[in-house]
Amino acid sequence: MTLPTSIAPALAGALTARGYETLTPVQLAVLAPEAEGADLLVSAQTGSGKTVAFGMAIAPTLLEGGDHLGEARKPLALVIAPTRELALQVQRELAWLYADAGARIVSNVGGMDIRTERRALANGAHIVVGTPGRLRDHITKGALDISELKAVVLDEADEMLDLGFREDLEFILAASPEERRTLMFSATVPKAIAQLATTYQRDALRLSVAGEKEQHGDIEYKLVTVPAHDRENAIINTLLYFDAPNAIIFCHTRESVKHLTARLLNRGFAVVALSGELTQAERTNALQSMRDGRARVCVATDVAARGIDIPNLDLVIHADIPGNPDTLLHRSGRTGRAGRKGTCVLIVPQHRRGAVQRVLKLARLEASNMQAPTSAQIEARYRQSILDDAALSAPADEDIAAFATELLGRYTPEQIAAAYLRVQLAARPVPEEVDDIPVPAQSFKKDRPERGAPSERMTGGVWFKLSLGRKQRADPRWLLPMICKAGGVEKASVGSIKIQDTETHFEIAANKADAYLAHLASHGTGERNVTIQPLSGGPSSSAPKWEKRKKPRGDRFEPMAAFAPAPEELPAPAAKKPKAKSKPFNKDKGKPDFKAKKARAAAAAAGQDVGERPFKPKRKKPGFDPAA
Repeated sequence: MTLPTSIAPALAGALTARGYETLTPVQLAVLAPEAEGADLLVSAQTGSGKTVAFGMAIAPTLLEGGDHLGEARKPLALVIAPTRELALQVQRELAWLYADAGARIVSNVGGMDIRTERRALANGAHIVVGTPGRLRDHITKGALDISELKAVVLDEADEMLDLGFREDLEFILAASPEERRTLMFSATVPKAIAQLATTYQRDALRLSVAGEKEQHGDIEYKLVTVPAHDRENAIINTLLYFDAPNAIIFCHTRESVKHLTARLLNRGFAVVALSGELTQAERTNALQSMRDGRARVCVATDVAARGIDIPNLDLVIHADIPGNPDTLLHRSGRTGRAGRKGTCVLIVPQHRRGAVQRVLKLARLEASNMQAPTSAQIEARYRQSILDDAALSAPADEDIAAFATELLGRYTPEQIAAAYLRVQLAARPVPEEVDDIPVPAQSFKKDRPERGAPSERMTGGVWFKLSLGRKQRADPRWLLPMICKAGGVEKASVGSIKIQDTETHFEIAANKADAYLAHLASHGTGERNVTIQPLSGGPSSSAPKWEKRKKPRGDRFEPMAAFAPAPEELPAPAAKKPKAKSKPFNKDKGKPDFKAKKARAAAAAAGQDVGERPFKPKRKKPGFDPAA
């Protein structure tokens, strides 16, 4: 298939040289006749080729029928992206796309030297790509003159609003010429994006390319359920099992990124980190390492990885479960881009299976369950990759052939093959051991016992004691997770929990007791100064409920009579003192007589002579001397 003739000739040559034979749906949509010269509101999934799409869409507006842009002066186009990485990525894409047109493209992003950017703007630019905050800073300080803009592009507009850039976007759009073209590209079109389009676009053409049912159609989702303590081991084995050219692992926090990066470095992986605490130079170097092959694994947070595009990224691993479907789709969208197949693996602790199923359901995605890759499976893959190595079947040149003949003369073929295998296997990381648990069914609700149903799992349970009790403020709400984590079991395997003064007794299902002990021996309790040991002789019985009551509640509690002392042994009740009679009200001790006061007031109002009110001295306090 040949490229459409509607593409500007200066860009068609660059696309052909880049190996483009067909265009993606979003790229074809912006080249439609009705889209020429119009404002566009485009919604398309991540990785659908939007950068090349809006580059082709604004080309006729910038070139105005010519093949060259001419001398660079004031910018003709402004592209706004939510993050530094995405802005620099857009700059690289537009650089090769507009190479034949002689375009000068300048980036303005936070974290870079602002003086260097000002010098670049002073030398002139055809297209400026930047982040909202830095672009607004240059505009307010007069370093960026946008009075001659012909087109403004908002890339990932929904993410820019989510990150709080609405005020900056409105400032930039308000300062731009009214006759410009405005193109908004967004994965979704929420109400806020629609309002922004209504305010700053003129009769925008709405283009919706990928429907919801088609989203992430090139991504295969895998659900790996593991014990919580084996999460990192499962991540390592997943990387070794799939052996992707490039992989990215998502974590929630910066500390998780640092910890997992250090663990992978110690295991021999070529890994880089990407988080918000890194400088822009460090983040740029990390991404460049992934692009040129110096690193194969990137551990990143959600914010740092927004919009990045890493070539040959075939594997995405969720080390921490996404909190909502948007985060899941955004993370997973780093693979399966522009028609390329990808795999997304969710590493799920046993107690979080329900949560990840809800997120998948909200995202309208289906994931197939799989076991965590075992060391045997990974070693089998190692052997198969060695057997399939193309170097073994490649013809040898004269120098190599002569040296190979010399080797065969000194060593047997078996010795040479064994040495080759040792070298190959030593260059690969050793897989980790992961506890084997059954693959859960697709619907977890069917596996759960009904509430209130009698449990059969505690028949012949084994009792253990924990060195925490009431004096240490032991509480079942945090004791139960501790017990499960210490022995690598689920809540369903824990029976009764009885908290004593200085220790706690709990019951483990009989079929899990041996594994519980083995796990304790190898991993410990995981808590400082806390021990768990088997309990001989069973738990101590707790006090009967009747002993805890302060007093009986009448004849309703007949069993208490059997434990109460005999009536004749009860002490006789002490005689009550007779209650003192209340003293009569004495008006002469300074107490007011309200009825008499009211009668005197009424008589005075009628004009009667009520005379002087006799003086009644107040009672003296002890030790009070009025003459003092």
